[in-house]
Amino acid sequence: MPLLTATPILAFLDLKETVSFYKKLGFECNDNWEEYLMCHRDSISIHLWKCNDENIPKNTGCYVYVNEIESLYKEFSAIDVIHPNGKLEDKPWDMRQFSILDNSGNIIHFGQSLV
Repeated sequence: MPLLTATPILAFLDLKETVSFYKKLGFECNDNWEEYLMCHRDSISIHLWKCNDENIPKNTGCYVYVNEIESLYKEFSAIDVIHPNGKLEDKPWDMRQFSILDNSGNIIHFGQSLV
């Protein structure tokens, strides 16, 4: 049976700040539990678990494949979440991508295929 999708599980440091951050990105978040979040937008889900070690989220992240990357880049630029070193650009691995850091330090790359 072919694989269909995957959901990253990242770490978060503060529940309210994390919910606020992901909602700012247009995600809906299920925050019924103090130690686990499930956020989704369109067909993308990102789960997050409560952590007290700030080094963990600073060393994790995920890659989200998208369509209409210019539109998403413009949307996220308007709310000032683009990583200073993650501006929209074509990469040698045939992806057009940009990156953000969430409020806990997780890096999230957004990319669209150039081929």
